[in-house]
Amino acid sequence: MRIHELKPAKGSTHRRKRVGRGIASGWGKTSGRGHKGQGQRSGGGKGRYFEGGQTPLVRRLPKRGFTNVFQKVYAEVKLHDLNRFAPGTVITPELLIESGLVKKVNDGIKILGNGEINHALTVQAHSFTKSAAAKIEEAGGTVEVI
Repeated sequence: MRIHELKPAKGSTHRRKRVGRGIASGWGKTSGRGHKGQGQRSGGGKGRYFEGGQTPLVRRLPKRGFTNVFQKVYAEVKLHDLNRFAPGTVITPELLIESGLVKKVNDGIKILGNGEINHALTVQAHSFTKSAAAKIEEAGGTVEVI
């Protein structure tokens, strides 16, 4: 069997209903929509959240919270994840993406102080927690803020 020989299962496809083609067709004149009213009009029908004229749920519920549009979103890397790199490696954002630790550098990369680091590394990132910077330097590495 080849791809050009494939066919849908018997009975699974139907011909399109052609409406508005004369009264003899059974779907002429009003095209099955009836006379007058909302459903007969073009684009007619109720909206997705319409509740019969009652105030919709989305408007009845209280609005809470606040979204800070200026908030910085950092891609976070835990310190113990840096142990996979060989001693003396210069860790850059590009290397972190390449190794799969980070998918996307949003507003920058932040190194968190979770876990321990076993060897000296040069880490280049946009931000560090105080504990992460202290642990890297304690292991003999260097911290570089980009």
